Amino acid sequence: MAGFDEASTLFVYGNLLDERLQRELLGRTVSTVPATLHDYARERARFFYVTPRPGALTPGLLLLDLRSHDFATLDRYEEVPVLYLREKIDVSAARGAIQRCWIYLPTPLTMRGG
Repeated sequence: MAGFDEASTLFVYGNLLDERLQRELLGRTVSTVPATLHDYARERARFFYVTPRPGALTPGLLLLDLRSHDFATLDRYEEVPVLYLREKIDVSAARGAIQRCWIYLPTPLTMRGG
């Protein structure tokens, strides 16, 4: 399986797993692939977030072929840089292939409940 373009791929693990929300925000259906984030645990205060935890697994989806205006919309939705920062990370995609992609990681404000 060929890798995805890391510049246009986003790993999601919370509210953005909802296909209806994706369509509402982006105005279209987005192609997705199941993926897993290793050594991070999903937590929730007011919002979902992940924190490093050895051995933990966080299931999610890769949103594929996102465009720059999609990221601008999603950055506003995720309240970057107040609640989240968009950074690159490695996840396991189909058949265990490692995929580098974007992820929204929490700021301290998110972990305190926003």
